[in-house]
Amino acid sequence: MSCNMRYKNKKPYKAKDDRINDLIGQIAGNYASGFKESLMRDMLVTIAKIGEECSDPGDMKLINTTLKEFRYAFKVFSKYRHRRKVALFGSARTDKNAKEYKMAELFAKAIAKEGFQVITGSGPGIMEAGNKGAGAVNSFGVNIRVPFEQKPNPYIAEDTKLVNFKYFFARKLIFIKESDATALFPGGFGTMDEGFEVITLFQTGKCRPRPIIMLESKGGTYWKNWLNFVKKSILKDGYISKDELKIFSITNDVNDAVRQIRHFYKNYHSMRYINDITVIRLNNEMPDKVISLIKKGFCDILSSGPEKTPAFELETENNEHLGLPRIKMHFNRHDFGRFRELIDVINSSY
Repeated sequence: MSCNMRYKNKKPYKAKDDRINDLIGQIAGNYASGFKESLMRDMLVTIAKIGEECSDPGDMKLINTTLKEFRYAFKVFSKYRHRRKVALFGSARTDKNAKEYKMAELFAKAIAKEGFQVITGSGPGIMEAGNKGAGAVNSFGVNIRVPFEQKPNPYIAEDTKLVNFKYFFARKLIFIKESDATALFPGGFGTMDEGFEVITLFQTGKCRPRPIIMLESKGGTYWKNWLNFVKKSILKDGYISKDELKIFSITNDVNDAVRQIRHFYKNYHSMRYINDITVIRLNNEMPDKVISLIKKGFCDILSSGPEKTPAFELETENNEHLGLPRIKMHFNRHDFGRFRELIDVINSSY
């Protein structure tokens, strides 16, 4: 079933006033066609419904600001989506002479040489080191407007790839949506928030699979102490499974961090769900022996597959990497720590 047919089969979504619905139809038709027209119509209906139902100006202000910020962020990032990106997090208070500052700068420089761009929060400290190391061509900044600390650093302040946000939730969504890997350096509550957020999104299948790497200088104990807390207070009491510790890694070596990110995309390219089927796109055709290895080694999370497949109709409609080989499988969409291991097997075969 096509994307458009699935959309048309949904219950009609309309404003109360048919005159408004007619106007919405005209506006949507002027700007788009097909599935995009349906989406635009729904967005305009939502705005009409807000006008019908929402009496609190504060609620409307929140929606308005968020919509504007998303629109502009998508405009900025849409020009660069052919490039993979690393979201880099860490403390705004890290001194320029600190080991972690220098490490973040070296990491950003090294990952940029591998063809990646770097997204930081655009502030001082680790964020500044990231933009400095990556250089202007390979840097993005997603700044948060707060009354202290967070002015854009000089390496991104005048760049057209700087986006400002009022709300943390919108900023965090852009960080994850527009990136393909996450690098975390020591930091405060904000870094913890961003780290746990991306781990949770991976754990629940709410973001694309990615390498999540914690970095600190040799002899540092920040992530070691953090991991001890996770193991003794979260894992021990059964709040997470042991396999979920495989979602992330910890290193004190910049070259190792770069290698992990590069290796993650060695053969794995991307994935998506089509109904109950998990489709993985590959950079190279997968040998039959590797398919057999995955079938045997991951039967605890796969009810069928993997098997080779051509592009699905929905992928063809959306022109999604049609030149790449694919495999399909029925994944339980629960054990993402194990799924992370499956991706490692895909990449280790080349």
